[in-house]
Amino acid sequence: MKTKIKEFVLINIGMIMVSAGMYFFLMPNNLATGGANGLAIVINKFIGGLSVGWIMIIINLFLFVIAFVIIGKSFGGKSVYASFGVSGIIIVFQKFIPIKNPLTGDIFLELVFGILISGIGMAIVFNQNASTGGTDILAKILNKYFHINLGKGVLMCDLIITIMAAFAFGIKLSLYAMLGVIINGYVIDNIIDGINVCKEVTIISKNSHKIRKYIREDLEKTCTIYNGVGDFSNENKEVLVVILGRREFITLKKFINSVDKDAFITVNNIYEAFGDGFKSLTH
Repeated sequence: MKTKIKEFVLINIGMIMVSAGMYFFLMPNNLATGGANGLAIVINKFIGGLSVGWIMIIINLFLFVIAFVIIGKSFGGKSVYASFGVSGIIIVFQKFIPIKNPLTGDIFLELVFGILISGIGMAIVFNQNASTGGTDILAKILNKYFHINLGKGVLMCDLIITIMAAFAFGIKLSLYAMLGVIINGYVIDNIIDGINVCKEVTIISKNSHKIRKYIREDLEKTCTIYNGVGDFSNENKEVLVVILGRREFITLKKFINSVDKDAFITVNNIYEAFGDGFKSLTH
């Protein structure tokens, strides 16, 4: 239950960030940086009667119907919720915080901040095994029928939208939007890596039994034990390997320092870990 509540809260935080980045920074500058929102900005240029938020709802509704028919239910209820949630939040912003002009007049500054805020929001949503819809759905269709990598599929769809933006807003804004698409990909990948990063710690110590006990009882983790032999000393040694979160690693490092200042430790970054104590493979 706690996991579900945490997931729900994080998805909503991500949705608000995505909506804020789009509404306050990208939309006032007509920066169509891909996705359903980018397409909605382009369409809004030609159909002024509908707000960007409502156009996004129509686009996502159309895409989810196609996804349901072609892909099946694999896109998940959370993605449906997040997609329409972002559109709904933008509609609320438009009603209660109307913006007619860009905040600063510096298009590059607003592009960077818009992409950073919305990109971090998307990364949070993606990390909960959901998506904000739009070109993600088209990418899944391309993957199913043409075996195109999902990341490349999203990039292809987004670049097509930025080309459409050239006809709506001119080459300059289209190039800014294309730059935004590229930055957005890097932001999402790096944020997700940062959220999921764990530490693989290898420990060789004369007090390995104390360290094992601390890992098991205080950190509530388990380690793998290998039997090794020192090349110079020819002594048998226990080699402990454990995967921990960043905070747990800091705590363990302090404990090891207190029981064996000469312990040998190596640390590697692990960007995803599945199984007991970590994410489920079916998540």
